[in-house]
Amino acid sequence: MKILVCLKRVVDYNVRIRVKPDASGVVTDGVKMSINPFDEIALEEALRIREAGDAQEVIALSIGDADCQQQLRTGLAMGADRAILVGTDTAIEPLTAARAILEIIKREEPGLVILGKQAIDDDCNQTGQMLAALWDRPQATFASKLQLAGDKATITREVDAGLEQIEVDLPAVITTDLRLNEPRYVKLPDIMKAKKKPLESLSLGELGVTETLGLQIEDYASPPERAKGIMVGDVTELLSTLRDKDLIG
Repeated sequence: MKILVCLKRVVDYNVRIRVKPDASGVVTDGVKMSINPFDEIALEEALRIREAGDAQEVIALSIGDADCQQQLRTGLAMGADRAILVGTDTAIEPLTAARAILEIIKREEPGLVILGKQAIDDDCNQTGQMLAALWDRPQATFASKLQLAGDKATITREVDAGLEQIEVDLPAVITTDLRLNEPRYVKLPDIMKAKKKPLESLSLGELGVTETLGLQIEDYASPPERAKGIMVGDVTELLSTLRDKDLIG
């Protein structure tokens, strides 16, 4: 069985995001870029499945410009067998990404597709669900535990009410949550070996996918600064202050 894992290039989660002076986007020049943390968890889970003998190959897929090769090479260093880059110089929406992934699925015929539940740059949480609908296959989102048994997968999902366990037939789409695993540390020898692993480059046009924009972003803005806290002398003053701010009746 093949496992296809989707990796997105995003600003590293440790970096403080800054909006450009003209409000046209986020500053990325000279900023550290990394694999989306949820996607890194997805890759780690795929590697563990392969190491357990339940899969033979792990393929890393990314959609974006040539710089995404850096994140794919990191995925190869973690242990992915090969990588595919679908090149585009413009930011694409989740539906276009899902259509591109579907075309790769038709080529590779994986038994399982794993991706992060959302990307930390746009927090859309849409691509996995859209992909499952286009592929007409079962989906299990927000996975915190995954077990395979033959042609079925049992997934523990994190939902608002607690934990939910479901069983799906394979092939299927699974999106990962934070508590599924802890990604492995990439060692220098693995980074060197990754340079020799195959990385195939395609374009959206070669896949027959047209870039469509359903949304138009007019500008970006930083969140407002938090107001400074105030000190109160006792409970009575606290309640009075809360009432003055219409926070309690």
